[in-house]
Amino acid sequence: MQFILYLIQKNRSFLLFFVLELIALFLTIQFHSYRKSKFINSANEISGGLYNNVTSFRDYLHLREENEILAEENTKLINYINSSTPKKTIFLDSIDSLNQQKYTYTPAKIVNNDFHKSNNFLTIDKGLNDSINVDMAVVNPKGIIGITTNVSNNYVSAISVLNTNFKVNAKLKNADYFGTLSWDGKSTKEVQLKDIPRQAVLKVGDTIITGGRSSIFPAGILIGSVSNITYRNNRYEQINIALFNDIRNVSNVYIIKNLHKTEIENLEKRRNE
Repeated sequence: MQFILYLIQKNRSFLLFFVLELIALFLTIQFHSYRKSKFINSANEISGGLYNNVTSFRDYLHLREENEILAEENTKLINYINSSTPKKTIFLDSIDSLNQQKYTYTPAKIVNNDFHKSNNFLTIDKGLNDSINVDMAVVNPKGIIGITTNVSNNYVSAISVLNTNFKVNAKLKNADYFGTLSWDGKSTKEVQLKDIPRQAVLKVGDTIITGGRSSIFPAGILIGSVSNITYRNNRYEQINIALFNDIRNVSNVYIIKNLHKTEIENLEKRRNE
């Protein structure tokens, strides 16, 4: 206490000057409207900036929730379009010629994503309670991601496109030449397209989409673009496809249910008996 009193005594001239300056500033602001408004505006500018930063931080914290709401709204829109109009969406051919809905889209989130192995799988936060089952396509607006394989009440496991056992029918976007898409277990950014007939005109940069010759993926889902072509005996030996998706970083997805899948499979089963 004595030390504090000593400091006050020692600096009394400065403290007195400081107090008088504060009084003068207060009187100037109080009795001069222009300076008062300038001071208030400056204070508002500072506080407004602080509030804006706080709001931005709060918005960042709620970004995940906003993304989930947006995904829900997108799903409603996709399902509405598929059930009411024959126009194509970002997922292209999701409706048949009779304007009958063939597919439904369920928004979901990847909770675990393997991509370091040769046989990689995804875990997704939807299951039987959400009408999700095995052999359903997993996509996002950029393209294919996987196919569901095992399902529990609240979760589903999916084979990733980055799995050496993954296969899907694919085609050139600008021509009706079909092949089989698979992964060679090497780059996480590329898959391989095989069985394309040699009469097909193919060049680097061409877009590859799903062919629709299965009951899992609708036709026209994006896959990627041709990144490299090797030939042998005037045939396509290997065609590398650069995926539009970075599978390592995908999060929000859609699970596609084919409403005619059971009917198609039963028909094909009877045909093969």
